Amino acid sequence: DVLPSPEGPVPSVSITEIRQYLRAQGIPFHDGYSCLHTPSLFTNGREDQPLPPAASAPYTLFIDKTTGSFLCTATLAEGTWQDFQANVELRHRGVPAPSSEEQEEDTRRAREDARCIWDRALPLWQLLDEDETSKTKAMFGISLVTDATLKRFGVRYLRAAKSLVFPWFSPRDATLKGLKLVRVEKKGDAITYVEETLPRFDSYRNLFGLPLVSRRDTELVLTGWELDALALHQATGVASLALPRGATCLPPVLLPYLEQFKRITLWLGEDLRSWEAAKLFARKLSLKRCSLVRPGNLQPRPLEALNQGLNLTKILRAALPASHKSIVSFRQLREEVFGELVNNEQVAGVKWARFPELNKLLKGHRRGELTVFTGPTGSGKTTFISEYALDLCMQGVCTLWGSFEINNVRLAKIMLTQFATQRLEDQLELYDEWADRFEDLPLYFMTFHGQQNIKTVIDTMQHAVYMYDITHVVVDNLQFMMGHEHLSVDR
Repeated sequence: DVLPSPEGPVPSVSITEIRQYLRAQGIPFHDGYSCLHTPSLFTNGREDQPLPPAASAPYTLFIDKTTGSFLCTATLAEGTWQDFQANVELRHRGVPAPSSEEQEEDTRRAREDARCIWDRALPLWQLLDEDETSKTKAMFGISLVTDATLKRFGVRYLRAAKSLVFPWFSPRDATLKGLKLVRVEKKGDAITYVEETLPRFDSYRNLFGLPLVSRRDTELVLTGWELDALALHQATGVASLALPRGATCLPPVLLPYLEQFKRITLWLGEDLRSWEAAKLFARKLSLKRCSLVRPGNLQPRPLEALNQGLNLTKILRAALPASHKSIVSFRQLREEVFGELVNNEQVAGVKWARFPELNKLLKGHRRGELTVFTGPTGSGKTTFISEYALDLCMQGVCTLWGSFEINNVRLAKIMLTQFATQRLEDQLELYDEWADRFEDLPLYFMTFHGQQNIKTVIDTMQHAVYMYDITHVVVDNLQFMMGHEHLSVDR
């Protein structure tokens, strides 16, 4: 995915400008947590009608306060702030707003594939014999999850692939938009869960459990995994949703669906990375309404807590408010310090799988740290850094590349070769298979080349952090970005 190029960066719009524009156009709005709410431009029958009075129109259009992007939850129309302004202009001229139903070919094909799999999958409680059902449930660690819960969330089982199937239903008309398949892989004693989605990861934006949330619900628990949402709902009865990519990212396009909740508790997982992600997501969702469940021995992920017979309601009640005052006492930090001592290994950061020696030097990748690699031209800095970044990216660290020296096509070619660990030019028939897997990595490239204005670069990075929850940025290299006239200055 390529971020906006320097020729046409996304014009940043401030919340003040958005409010001024809406007032000038006579569009009523009110302030939400991360969005402004307005009546939709896309829902009226007659386009030449003025906007309905505020009282009668449901406020189904949400404008992101940070980026100005909009989403209408009634029609699923979405676009940039410029698209929104264009639609307002068209309405004044009596031109109908474009329909949002024109799906791309890929999306349509993904839906058809999802429908075929969904029709072949069986509800878990309807397998041929009880023995198969209990073995399957044991394999996924959900023996304590009741049939009623599985039925409520519509979970099915695909025998051929030995996978659980989680549906993505449109919140608007309950049609099937896609699926997530989860299977278990055993390596020795370790169990890993392998996920696959239709459509592909970057277009898969299912807030699992959303159609079950009622308009009256004001409290919500956000989890990082579908099975956690099942366990939570069963144990506590609270509305619970699962994020599409777990603790990796919270796409801004999902924020409108979370606006109705006055209180959101983030319980993403049991490791420190989930805790860091929860703090990041709380900033997007508005700190004052968020609470976080701190990972620890007595507070594992929800499914694990259910299996251990812990009291999930009690854990939720003990969640910490996300907004901290500017001054704290040690008493408030006490739990966090204990957490760092207990999770000593995790505090060191995400370890590299390919570079055990590097782990001894740097301990791991941690947020907020700057590492500088130096070496003469041609010594292999780019080759090494691309493998170093790829290693983290494969472990779910969202990575942004700013390659100012070599172009993105060459860089992507190097990284794809490192990812496939083979020369693809000799086996072109394997290219699509590897490219598909590579495409699912949380990896983004800036489209700058050569010397750049540093403010533009920083703005692009900030935009990427908000949109894609980037936690690792690579600049290659500083000299090219700054231009050669800076060489006399202390670099």
